Amino acid sequence: MADLRPVAAPFVALGPSGVAVRDRLKHLTGEDEKVLRLAGAHLGSLASKDLKARCRDGLEHSTDTWATRKRELTAQSSSRWAGAITKATHDQWSLARRGQAAHVQSLEAGITTIRHRLSLPVGEKGSKRAPGGYRSAHEWFHKTRRLHVLEERLDQVQADTGAGRVHVVRGGKRLLGIRHNLEQAQLTEDEWHECWETSRWFLQADGESGKRFGNETIRITPEGEVSIKLPAPLADLSNARHGRYILAAKVRFPHRGQEWADRVEANRAVAYRIHYDVQHGRWYLTASWQHPVAKTIPMAAALAQGVVGVDTNADHLAVWRLDTHGNPIGQPRRFFYDLTGTTQHRDAQVRHALTRLLNWAKACGVKAIAVEDLDFQAEKTREKHGRKRRFRQLISGMPTGKLRARLTSMADATGIAIIAVDPAYTSKWGAQHWQKPMAGPTRKTTRHDAASIAVGRRAQGHPIRRRTAPPRAHQSDVHGHRTVQADRRALGREGPRPRIPGPRTRSVSPGAARTRAARTSKTVRGVRSDQVWVQDSLLLTDEERWRTGRHVTAGR
Repeated sequence: MADLRPVAAPFVALGPSGVAVRDRLKHLTGEDEKVLRLAGAHLGSLASKDLKARCRDGLEHSTDTWATRKRELTAQSSSRWAGAITKATHDQWSLARRGQAAHVQSLEAGITTIRHRLSLPVGEKGSKRAPGGYRSAHEWFHKTRRLHVLEERLDQVQADTGAGRVHVVRGGKRLLGIRHNLEQAQLTEDEWHECWETSRWFLQADGESGKRFGNETIRITPEGEVSIKLPAPLADLSNARHGRYILAAKVRFPHRGQEWADRVEANRAVAYRIHYDVQHGRWYLTASWQHPVAKTIPMAAALAQGVVGVDTNADHLAVWRLDTHGNPIGQPRRFFYDLTGTTQHRDAQVRHALTRLLNWAKACGVKAIAVEDLDFQAEKTREKHGRKRRFRQLISGMPTGKLRARLTSMADATGIAIIAVDPAYTSKWGAQHWQKPMAGPTRKTTRHDAASIAVGRRAQGHPIRRRTAPPRAHQSDVHGHRTVQADRRALGREGPRPRIPGPRTRSVSPGAARTRAARTSKTVRGVRSDQVWVQDSLLLTDEERWRTGRHVTAGR
């Protein structure tokens, strides 16, 4: 037990801090699409120039340089478009810096692991805490070369971090790499250029509370009318006053539409983004807004009706419901998803699985779902599982972060709390203590099902290990029945088992006398008597009782 790492306490996850809904812009005219394309391309070029200027400033950025950049953008667009572009630029630069810091940590972890394994003799076995030496001299030699490569990369990244340099690609590094693999991506050069130009457009604007309908740049009325403030060079294309262009399409948000309408009518801030789907040739509009994070309910209130334990796997969610004492109830459930294919397909599969999970939990009447607080960042390194390539691909493909974020967001609308627990040893101990006891002739329990029980019990504060079974005599009515999984604070935990009618406990059923009266006994002791005894108030002898005629013979 001394080698086990400490297990963190479970906690109720915070709810989402924002909402995003999307609707398709239907029935756009040719003039509408022309205006959207021109505005997106023009603002996208301004955003690229502003990002270049921000990266050039590096750590010397200040409010004065920000004001200078915004002033230059205002002359080419408008003050509100300039504010939206500069804010998006700062967010992108900050994201690049965070990714740079994560890259440094990954390189340092890889270098530390390689140095440790190179210091050990070839073929030496590792322990639970640290890996052993390399298997052969050939592998040892190539790892020395890789060590020099990682050290050189680390020096470069640290130099960029100190100088404030970041490497950002507007449109995405992945799409840029596809340019050299068009045949593998099944794209022509023209199709790739269209995707590349579209991804670099800029048609998004943050909202502002107190302004009309919550956004002056991209304005949507409660009736769904969409109007855009055109940049200064495109003002001649406007079809409304004050340089605005009104689209022919109407917007209606089926999901959270009433909440969006309430914010718009109250002139509260709503951010909008217009984007074009090249593959399907469709225009979409996304509305998003923030709201205060709801206070989490106490742990005791969340666990009042039991809990649903969830074990996350590469292709399904293993689920089991537990009562307040940590006892599994009913049958295990599995919600499958397929993570192959495009990003949209994988995202849809995760949403469908979580929807089925939440509907089932709501039907069970529970108020909490326990999930593992998984983070495979340290497990994905090539240096820790170098030869286990399929295992690294397996854990890299598990959508742990996206699944947890989506589950928290979707559960907030249903009133179900999400409890995050430490994933340490849940699969190992669950299989050790729960897989065999929960299996039966008609039910096959997997390791994942047993792990879901372990997750749920850890959320409730119960130990994962089942109580040691008492001797055989103590399990029956010899010394009273002891419940196996009752809480240690539960009253009557060591009390006798209640008498339940039936052959299992050999108790007499309530209707035994009436049933027995209608049958003919096969024993002398059970034969019905023809005499009825009447109790007197005075105690009489048998002779006096016969003499006074108190013994009456019953007629047949």
